[in-house]
Amino acid sequence: MINSSQLDGVALVVGSGRGIGKESAFSLAEAGASAVIFADMNEEWAKESSEESKKYATNKGYRTATFKMNVQDDQSVQDMVDFVVKEFGRLDYAVNGAGIDNGPHADIADTDIANFDRVMSINARGNLLCVRAQAAAMRAQTPKMWTSRNGTRDIGRGVIVNVASANSFAGLPGKGCYTISKHAAMGVTKMAGLDHSAEGIRVLAVCPTWVRTPLLDVELARNPEVKGQIAAVVPIKRAAECEEVSDVISFLCSPAASYINGTSLLIDAAVTTTLRLY
Repeated sequence: MINSSQLDGVALVVGSGRGIGKESAFSLAEAGASAVIFADMNEEWAKESSEESKKYATNKGYRTATFKMNVQDDQSVQDMVDFVVKEFGRLDYAVNGAGIDNGPHADIADTDIANFDRVMSINARGNLLCVRAQAAAMRAQTPKMWTSRNGTRDIGRGVIVNVASANSFAGLPGKGCYTISKHAAMGVTKMAGLDHSAEGIRVLAVCPTWVRTPLLDVELARNPEVKGQIAAVVPIKRAAECEEVSDVISFLCSPAASYINGTSLLIDAAVTTTLRLY
């Protein structure tokens, strides 16, 4: 294992009760994080995931905690970050995985504005609230140093990874609300990475396509045709496993990625590289 892919700091994962967020927390624990805080609207899910994370943690001093919060409430977001700093001393890694899907598919001309506002409030505004509070906490911290085979370098004050989407770059018919919100999340990522780079804060995004979350599993069980649709579009003929996204998030947080900032990594098995007609 590459030494610089290991972690040793405090991680906060927003939306960690289920899906990519949950697996991201597990990957961070497995990579050596000293603490992982599970933040979610569903307190019971967060507690279950927090307890399960102990099975994967490799840091001997590993600690975990939960925090019930709502990304649409700026005070709730700020309270979450304040809790982490107060209880654990600093915030080294933040993963923002809270989000919702499009709702009813509709052409732009038929968009339900109430639905659009809800999707944007969570996926775009909520993401901004989280990044704003996390970056403010990180900028007040002392930077970390990393010693490698080529010497010692400054690896900054913290890393933020947003869970965006392949829809941050391309659209799907009828999925305008979600696509616009994920384009906005990519804008947050780029601007935060640019604005805070000199302060030693890296901000990145992962942009997956279909991922086998509990929601997709339900959809596959209800509509077997979805599996065929995925196979027709995805070159490797399957949806991604959550680990195939969460392990990338762990890498982006690590010293191995210390020169990557303000950008994204597409995790889409080459879906967005070409026009696929069948």
